[in-house]
Amino acid sequence: MNITIITVGKLKEKYLKQGIAEYTKRLGAYAKIEIVELADEKAPEVLSDSEMQQVKNKEGERILSKISPDHHVIALAIQGKMKSSEELADTLDRLATYGKSKVAFIIGGSLGLSDDVLKRADEKLSFSKMTFPHQLMRLVLVEQVYRAFRINRGEPYHK
Repeated sequence: MNITIITVGKLKEKYLKQGIAEYTKRLGAYAKIEIVELADEKAPEVLSDSEMQQVKNKEGERILSKISPDHHVIALAIQGKMKSSEELADTLDRLATYGKSKVAFIIGGSLGLSDDVLKRADEKLSFSKMTFPHQLMRLVLVEQVYRAFRINRGEPYHK
């Protein structure tokens, strides 16, 4: 399986980089994983609704340019469906079984995802109703994808 994580914004914190590197290395035994970092749109701290929409649209264009037609797209969004680790494992297993071997997870910038990206998504996934820093979500996502592969193989790790 080919997993692509398309994310807006640079990772700055060393501890997050180390955690992501560790899970990416572990995932290499199960899937090809690529993390695509896209520049976030520079914007002032306080934005009007239309300015926020413009920022999301510009970031959305960058995201959509990295998605191919054969990608199964899972957008991380607060309004998405919450799944257990077992349900995510089942989703990935089902996709692999039915020939959808290219999966793209999308993590938006600090303002979220554009409507166009959400429309392109085959499904929307929520980790919580809470808001998390998008850099932290990258680590959580990579760990959960790794956990899903371990669950599907019946290997110890998942509790």
